[in-house]
Amino acid sequence: MATAAKVTDTPLFDQPVAKTEPAPLTVTGLTRSIKNVLESSFAEIIVEGEISGFSHNRSSGHRYWKLKDDGAQINCTFWKSRNTSFEIANGQKVVCRGRLSVYAVKGEYQFDVLQLRPVGIGALQLAYEKLYQKLGTEGLFDPSRKRDIPKFPKVVGVVTSGDGAAFHDIVSAIERRYPLCKVLLRAAAVQGIGAELQIAQGIRDLNRLPDGVRPDVLIVGRGGGSLEDLWCFNEEAVARAIFASTIPVISAVGHEVDVTIADFVADLRAPTPTAAAELATQDKNELLQSIHGAKNILSAVVYRYFDDVHYDLEHRIGVKAIGQSILDQLAGYHQVIGRSRQTMVAKLQHYFELHKLKIAKDQSSLAALNPLNILDRGYALVRQPDGQVISSAKDFPDTAEVLLKDGSVIVRKG
Repeated sequence: MATAAKVTDTPLFDQPVAKTEPAPLTVTGLTRSIKNVLESSFAEIIVEGEISGFSHNRSSGHRYWKLKDDGAQINCTFWKSRNTSFEIANGQKVVCRGRLSVYAVKGEYQFDVLQLRPVGIGALQLAYEKLYQKLGTEGLFDPSRKRDIPKFPKVVGVVTSGDGAAFHDIVSAIERRYPLCKVLLRAAAVQGIGAELQIAQGIRDLNRLPDGVRPDVLIVGRGGGSLEDLWCFNEEAVARAIFASTIPVISAVGHEVDVTIADFVADLRAPTPTAAAELATQDKNELLQSIHGAKNILSAVVYRYFDDVHYDLEHRIGVKAIGQSILDQLAGYHQVIGRSRQTMVAKLQHYFELHKLKIAKDQSSLAALNPLNILDRGYALVRQPDGQVISSAKDFPDTAEVLLKDGSVIVRKG
């Protein structure tokens, strides 16, 4: 009897599994993918290092160097259209703001520098002195070009950080002194490399507003800090924006001992932001005292005039000549004057009461419109890196700043 063959699931031969090989990338395609990843991931970066291998292409005007430290180096480009307030040289330690870019033709990446500033007190002081001499020679500090600050502004424009103490101080001082005046904030970064561009743009934006909305005076500044913190107010971009402003500018940078290039160009320098608000507005209590004083003087002049007329009629012409009927008329005139005075006083008091009510209403409106109060209620403000407010999802950039009541965060488009 034949034995049935044993069935086994062990294959007699190992059969290779066929695999589909991916299509090869082109060099251009690979480089384009690398370019997209790098440039989107490093669209806004700040790097500190030492300059070496600096070169200036005289025909194109572009400048090139390597930014290095002890462990690495990166090629940098600085195009002709970009300016700096100091002379770039090998061996300088600098902080650069820019973006990473890929040069596809050579398969190289490089740092596209937008702005840079020197590192260290000595280097900053040297840059300060060179820019001061340059702008002074051009006449930006000339006292003859400085304009008077309007006495009764309807709108005060402020270029500063919206969540900083300086803005709080300015608003509080104006509400206390001259609440009929409105405060218009153009928020801008006031510290770090690149802040000078936001400040300069804020000044230009307020100047471009239409009549009825455009401020009568600008306050540009921030609270105190180190020389590095305040450095953006020593940049040429801010100085030229102040110089070009058609609106008078009050600078308010740091504390009383801090002096910046912006202070020399501005129409008026204030030692602090609070002092700037006081220089930009009148004190309502002093104004009311002046009005009351003028009212009393006017009343005294009117009474004195009619008393003189009455005296002339009684004593120069004589009672017998004018008769009792004239004296009766004078008595009637005197009563009319008394009633007119009472009416005038009542109207002035009514006028003051109306303005007091308007002041109270404007104070309430200012408090309701204060962007900081809105943030306290849970809202947030989304801005582009240059400070422009984002109001639509289609305008959302790769990187944005979200301002909350207790600070801000940087977000990226997911």
